[in-house]
Amino acid sequence: MIKRIFRFYVEGFRNMRLGKLLWMVILVKLFIIFAILKVFFFHDHIGENAEKGHEVEFVATEILGD
Repeated sequence: MIKRIFRFYVEGFRNMRLGKLLWMVILVKLFIIFAILKVFFFHDHIGENAEKGHEVEFVATEILGD
């Protein structure tokens, strides 16, 4: 059953023209979002401000505002 499902998708992708291009666009966008933007815009706030081993307490105080 799993082999049949896998073959179904493989054959479908093999016969695609526009679909391959669209999947490439999706993969490039995901790479940009997770690799490039994360490095430059999303800093490790918890790692910079919490003591080692006390990250859970830091997050709890930030959420609860204590």
